[in-house]
Amino acid sequence: MIYVPVPMQEKIKLFRVRVNGKFAGPYRTEVDYERWVPYLFILPAILLIAGFWFYPLLNVFYYSLQNYNANTPFYNGYAGLGNFKTIFTKDPQFFPSLLISLKWVSAQVSLQVFLGLGIALLLNQQFKGRAFFRSAAFMPWAISGVLTSVMWSLMYNEHIGVINDLFLKLGLIDHKHAWVSELNTVFSSVVAADLWRGIPFFAITLLSALQSIPEELYEAAKVDGAGRLKIFLYVTLPYLKNTLVLTTLLRCVWEYNNVDLIYNLTGGGPAHHTTTLTMYVAQLAIRENNFGYGSAITVISFVILLLFAMTYLKINRLEKGAEG
Repeated sequence: MIYVPVPMQEKIKLFRVRVNGKFAGPYRTEVDYERWVPYLFILPAILLIAGFWFYPLLNVFYYSLQNYNANTPFYNGYAGLGNFKTIFTKDPQFFPSLLISLKWVSAQVSLQVFLGLGIALLLNQQFKGRAFFRSAAFMPWAISGVLTSVMWSLMYNEHIGVINDLFLKLGLIDHKHAWVSELNTVFSSVVAADLWRGIPFFAITLLSALQSIPEELYEAAKVDGAGRLKIFLYVTLPYLKNTLVLTTLLRCVWEYNNVDLIYNLTGGGPAHHTTTLTMYVAQLAIRENNFGYGSAITVISFVILLLFAMTYLKINRLEKGAEG
C-alpha cells in the first residue's frame, strides 16, 4: 500500500465534514475551520508575547497604586493615587527630569535625522569602496549601549582620554577637561556619545528608502531643468516621508527610554544635569528599591509617550489628507 500525502486544505475539509456530520441536528451551526486554523497556529506565539509584554505592563500599573519599598516593607500596602499626588505636588526632581528628557529627545532625534540623512545621501552615490563604507556606517549601531558607554568614558577621561589629547594638539582647548564631570560639558558630551551610536539607524533606514526611489523620476526632473535642491525637495523628500515619520517616532520613544548609556557614563550626574525621567526611575528602583513610586512615574511616562505617538500620527494623517 502506497501512502499518498494529503494537502493541508484537504485535511481541513475532511475534518470539517466529520465534525459537522457528528454533531448534525436541527440546531447545528457551521464552523469556518479554514478561517480559524491559522490563528490556532500562531496562538502559542501570541501567548508567549502576552506573557512577556502584557504581564509586566499590568504589574507596573498595579504597583503604581501601591506603597512598595523593599527598604521599608512594614509601610507597604495600597496607596491609591497617593504616589501620583506626591509626584505632581511634592517631588522636586520630577519636573526637572521631565524637562531634561524633552531636551534630550529633541537634541538627539533632530541631530540624528539631519546627520543620518546626510550620510544616507552620500552612501547612495556611486564611488569606489561604497560597500565597505556602508558596512562601516552600520557598525556603531551593532555595538551595545554598555560597551559604547565604556568606550566613550575612556575617550572622555581627563588624564588618558584621546579627546583631550586631540583637542590640545588642535589648539581647541588650553587645558584638560573632565568632560562628563563638569556641569557645562556633561550634557553635550553624553549627547555626542549617543549620536555616534544613533546616527547609523537613520543612515541605514533612509539609505534603503533612497534606493527604492525610481531612477526615472530623477531623469525626468533633470530633463525639466530642476537643480539639485529642487530634486531633493520635490522628488527625494516626498518618497522619504513615510520612512522619516516611522523612524522618527520609533527613535523618539527609544531615546526617551534611553538609560544604559547615561547610567554608565554619568549615573544621572553631576548635580542631576543628565537625570532624565527614565534615569530617575532607574535610580528609584535600583538604588532606593522604591518600586511603587518608580512604577507610578513609569505610568506617567507611558501616558506621555502614548499621547505623543497619537498626536504625531494624527498630524501626519492630517497632512496626508491635505495633500490628497
